[in-house]
Amino acid sequence: MTDNISRRSLLTSSMAAAGAGLMLAAPTPTPAADADARPKSEPFRYCLNMGTIRGQNLTLVEEIETAAKAGYDGVEPWSRKIDAYVKEGGSLKDLGKRISDLGLTVDSAIAFANWIVDDDAKRAQALEEAKRNMDALAQIGGTRIAAPPAGATDQADLDLFKAAQRYRALLELGDQMGIVPQVEVWGFSKSLARLGEAVFVAIESGHPNACLLPDVYHVYKGGSDFGGLQMVAGNSIHVFHANDYPADPPRETINDSHRVYPGDGIAPLTEIYQTIYNSGFRGTLSLELFNRDYWKQDALTVAQTGLEKMRTSVQKAIA
Repeated sequence: MTDNISRRSLLTSSMAAAGAGLMLAAPTPTPAADADARPKSEPFRYCLNMGTIRGQNLTLVEEIETAAKAGYDGVEPWSRKIDAYVKEGGSLKDLGKRISDLGLTVDSAIAFANWIVDDDAKRAQALEEAKRNMDALAQIGGTRIAAPPAGATDQADLDLFKAAQRYRALLELGDQMGIVPQVEVWGFSKSLARLGEAVFVAIESGHPNACLLPDVYHVYKGGSDFGGLQMVAGNSIHVFHANDYPADPPRETINDSHRVYPGDGIAPLTEIYQTIYNSGFRGTLSLELFNRDYWKQDALTVAQTGLEKMRTSVQKAIA
């Protein structure tokens, strides 16, 4: 009988069980020192992912200053931009002080090290890249970094048990660097496209700091039901990428550039926010958009509009 059951079916069953396990055995609670001080209508922190204003071609310092002027709590820079800043002679220590002086925190960072790939040599190089990224991030006060399935997006036969082992290796590197890698759902990929796959990798890593980095658009693009979020403990999510998506184009052909401001699309944001709130999430919503129409507009206007719409969608869900 078991010979007739595909490996994919076994993994699907395992992931369902994994979701329940994550609810029961969450990692260290999300750092949110000001959570108790915030009113119920403002249960989450708000962060600007710099991809949202990437098309304006600002410097890293200008991006950070834009986030501060717009009223965000934190920022989510891209490691590539941090590298460019250093190559141009910038001081990471000075950058960290500037961020702090502006009243901001570095809630996460975006990086693309190929930690998940099957090739041993490429994976070793990726861990060195991740180490450099983590070191730079730590120097500016960051504590978390995205861990998407970069390098394996076209691989449909990725062994999720091996992926879990590789995620653990990344987490152990993070232990040394003071940074928590967050396994990220990438809906357009053929690996870790679904919420359950990312949950499986996080749980099977067996590491106490394992956590998820979900994204409204990516969960939709990958085909997962948002109801699955109720299986994930809120403190297993530190950062949640906030955005929305339109009804057209359809899920099969929609891409990153079609993301819109929260509330301007058809995503069930009220259901999503209520679900993660009830599960105990009190972390950071990070606005991540790649809308080319927004890139043609003033960066501060885009940042302010995004924050206002993000707040409105949360307040609509949680009053």
